[in-house]
Amino acid sequence: MHVARGGPLVDTPNLADLLQRDGVKLEVVPEKKGILFLKHVEYKLFSKHYKLPVIRRYSDFSVLHTLLLQKFIYRMVPPLPSKHVLKQILNSTCERDCVEGRCRALQRFMTLVIRHPILSVDELVKVFMTASSVDVQVKLREVFKRAGDEYMTCPLATHVKGYIPDDIQSQAEASREFICNMHSSFQKLRDVTERMSQRTRENSADLLMFGKDLRALGSDASQPPQVAILHPSWKEHRQSLHGLSEEFRVLADKAVIQGAREEEDVVEKLSIFLDLLQSYKDLCDRHKNGIFLEHQRSLQRRRAEPLTDLLENPESRLRQQENAIVTMELRSYFSLFCLHQETQLILTYLPLTTNILAAFIQSQIQGHQECAAMTVRGDNALLSGTLMAWDLNRKLLVPDATA
Repeated sequence: MHVARGGPLVDTPNLADLLQRDGVKLEVVPEKKGILFLKHVEYKLFSKHYKLPVIRRYSDFSVLHTLLLQKFIYRMVPPLPSKHVLKQILNSTCERDCVEGRCRALQRFMTLVIRHPILSVDELVKVFMTASSVDVQVKLREVFKRAGDEYMTCPLATHVKGYIPDDIQSQAEASREFICNMHSSFQKLRDVTERMSQRTRENSADLLMFGKDLRALGSDASQPPQVAILHPSWKEHRQSLHGLSEEFRVLADKAVIQGAREEEDVVEKLSIFLDLLQSYKDLCDRHKNGIFLEHQRSLQRRRAEPLTDLLENPESRLRQQENAIVTMELRSYFSLFCLHQETQLILTYLPLTTNILAAFIQSQIQGHQECAAMTVRGDNALLSGTLMAWDLNRKLLVPDATA
């Protein structure tokens, strides 16, 4: 990140700049590669920035994820979907749904990587987006070996202490609690919208099946009994059923469109935001349970070294200890500095959730309005068919008073 006028501690791109980094799309390659039970799924990865598509396996994404975690241990690295999802359902009918679900999760991973102002410009990402599928993992490891972690390459690493407020620890703990609560709340919202979207798609299937059954009933070519042929309303009854079936097909089509719209514009975008929050929680866990404690243990080991080691080469050993202590302290400050920047990044994303939920409300309103419009059109077959069926039932159930 460049140094802003307000200082690097609060130097975060605005939301519009982050969303402009979108343009990653992942597709499942239709045909599996490999032999027999060793076959694997491949994905075609598109990028607006790098233009040419590349083919990647899950293991390629896993290597990238591992190296990003090692190089950017103080940053939010998005979560990767589990490797073992497919093992228990390899021969089941759910395999395709599972592959598509993993594809969506990998696309969310790449979207958050590309949006991140630090990760997106790193050489690891560039290699991943451009290298051939044969040697991408080798090239990724080569690039990682040539450079250290972010602390070793960041010009600000040894100077961040001057940017950090005195209460940075308490701020970090308060931010962690706030974002963990936010994650829990948005997960509930995502789950509800996902269930509603699923019900809409299931409703579409039911409407379509209902319409097909009506069409079959109205188009039944079998010879009816003589009493039905003589009854004057039987022909009208079949025509009304046939007309109603078309309206159920239209309703089913609208439900399909609504379900797909809510899946893409609401559920998937909320899932991206949840993955972002999860990466922040993982970062806090690394800071609290891993990085910070490791720094403390290293300092203790240095201070507890035997006196005999110091006597052999006292000046050199003391210099090494002092350098190690200084480095660990600087890394601790850099870790807090990065954690604060990542918190600012989360807060930058927050207004996006309002737009997502507003899109969900709009989709619900649009779906209900489209259904309501079908009932108010004067020449709509649904209305005429319903009235015809009601009139038929009235004639059958209410005997003529003059009979």
